[in-house]
Amino acid sequence: MIEPPLPAARFWRLSAAGALSFLGVWSVAALAGLTSREFLPAPWDVVARFAQLLVEPFAGHVLLEHLLSSLQRFAMGFLLAVLVGIPLGLLMAWFRWIDRLVTPVFESVRFVAPIAWVPFAALWFGTGIGGPVLIIFMGAFPPVLINTYRGAKQVDRKYIEASQMLGASALRGMTEVLLPAAVPSIVAGLRISAGLGWQSLVGAELIVASSGVGYLMVKGQAAVSTATVMSGMVAIGVVGLLIDVALRRAQVLIEKRRGL
Repeated sequence: MIEPPLPAARFWRLSAAGALSFLGVWSVAALAGLTSREFLPAPWDVVARFAQLLVEPFAGHVLLEHLLSSLQRFAMGFLLAVLVGIPLGLLMAWFRWIDRLVTPVFESVRFVAPIAWVPFAALWFGTGIGGPVLIIFMGAFPPVLINTYRGAKQVDRKYIEASQMLGASALRGMTEVLLPAAVPSIVAGLRISAGLGWQSLVGAELIVASSGVGYLMVKGQAAVSTATVMSGMVAIGVVGLLIDVALRRAQVLIEKRRGL
């Protein structure tokens, strides 16, 4: 049996308790000297290093400049996934022959992990922006296409037939019948896509980039600075959370407007 949602106040109390418990265990482990502080810094050491990275350059840039570099790559790869995935999903839902043509290739490619494209991207683009964008695209593209296609396929066939009887072209049918009906599914897919794209970006920057948060973490590892690496992880987590919150808010607003 599925339990009802928790009241907001209790939800936040439990969330705070979980976070404080984690920080408490981490602090005790660091203070107990289970390992060198060089390899297991205390939470306050990470906070201090995070604040230092905001004003002092490391690996060529301060932390915010590394974040902006990462966000630029993410935006390009994510936008490309949206611009390709949504139209292609609608085309596959409208034209059966396109569905049959694309599905075998797509089903083969989508099971290749985005990080597996790193050697290919490095060979083609080196440390330029093209490599990370390709890897982000390969992570973000499948959820966009799948959710667009599924949302469009759920449209009642009678609406499609009615639009065809009224003389609507395929383009108008896709944009005025399929797309509006598929919007909730598309937005849900964008949340998944953004998460996978952001994770793929960090993996790409660990290998094929000369700036960005992933690159900062690599340089922190080379300098044996665990606090620097963990500061990068904190930045990645916070930005990823903000992206998801923004898309979740958009999803809620769209569902409210559509009475879902």
